[in-house]
Amino acid sequence: MLSAKTIQIVKEITPTVAANAETVTRVFYKRMFQENPEVQAYFNQAHQHSGGQQKALAGAICAYFTHIDNLAALTPAVELIAQKHCSLGIQPEHYPIVGKHLLAAIKEVMGDGATDEVLAAVGEAYQLLADVCIGREQQIYAAQQAAVGGWNGYRSFVVDRKEQESDVVTSFYLKPADGQPIPDYQPGQYITVKIDHPTTPTSPRNYSLSDQPGQGYYRISVKKEGPLTADAPGGLISNYLHEQVELGDTLQIGPPCGEFTLAADTPSTRPVVLLAGGIGITPLLAMAKTLIATQPERPVYLLQAARNSSTHAFAEEVQQMQTNGSKLQTRVIYDQPLEGDVEQQRCDATGVVSESLLREWTPFEDAEYYFCGPKAFMQNVYRSLQTLDVGDDRIHFEFFGPRQDIESAAAVG
Repeated sequence: MLSAKTIQIVKEITPTVAANAETVTRVFYKRMFQENPEVQAYFNQAHQHSGGQQKALAGAICAYFTHIDNLAALTPAVELIAQKHCSLGIQPEHYPIVGKHLLAAIKEVMGDGATDEVLAAVGEAYQLLADVCIGREQQIYAAQQAAVGGWNGYRSFVVDRKEQESDVVTSFYLKPADGQPIPDYQPGQYITVKIDHPTTPTSPRNYSLSDQPGQGYYRISVKKEGPLTADAPGGLISNYLHEQVELGDTLQIGPPCGEFTLAADTPSTRPVVLLAGGIGITPLLAMAKTLIATQPERPVYLLQAARNSSTHAFAEEVQQMQTNGSKLQTRVIYDQPLEGDVEQQRCDATGVVSESLLREWTPFEDAEYYFCGPKAFMQNVYRSLQTLDVGDDRIHFEFFGPRQDIESAAAVG
């Protein structure tokens, strides 16, 4: 527990920290990478270059300070962080490095406002959060190791199949090189791929598992990514996977992680709506296939939004799912259809996901909503669900960026 004095000080400095949070995180990363370059291996440099990682950390710091007297409100955020850390192999000895440079960054940015008393309070608050995260991460590591076929760290997997799903998406079917069992996972989770790139050392990457568990393989479906911004590097690992990795090659894989999973405490009769934008289909596809297999009477609505038929992945697979799942309803929307897409009925509609579509096509008064995709898509979906008065307890999403970018969309929409 934090002391009353620490809570008071943290709450007093929260407005100042919030106003300067992104400056603090930029200084933090710069200092940490200069003084402890070994930790750069855990960070995606494209996200550093775009500023997304700095913004995400700034949001996390502001959320922690805001809820410093009600830490239970941070449980979902702690779980997200812990799962991400375990996917990268973060260990307790990394936390003092972060704490040291975070305090130094706050002192540099806040100047005279960062008194010894303030820094002591922030240090105490940081250590409490670190202890909570370390404790949860140790639980996750232990569960991974104890699972049938489970492991910690990285394990060799062989590319058993490589299949093109669209002009920009390729699936990789991965089987363990040792021929031993692999653990099941919760649909929606991801695995980590670590590649020693031949020219540019880079961090491991997380890819959602795009098939239902229990198949004897892990399937990831990777979009060949361009640069996040005009002056940023392209998708180094996604391009490497597409262009260099072939059948029979070996990849280093971390065990399944992630908290974006089907809620286990909801009635099996409650409808599930899965809304996918582009490559965001991957975790939702695993969810849909699992629901059809394990709860065939549960109503499932699966919507795919794509540019056009050239980028639309899994069209045949989803059609087959609809044949197998009597309670599955599907819809495809293109926002930049090619010539013939509409005439040949490759999509059901054109445009974007809208409040009116969700109102007319989905049982919004009762359904659980899961969505994943690009930021603009997710902001639009979140805003539409808020307008329909869908409670946050029925809204679940996966976003590889600052969470506040999505949740703030309703306020400005």
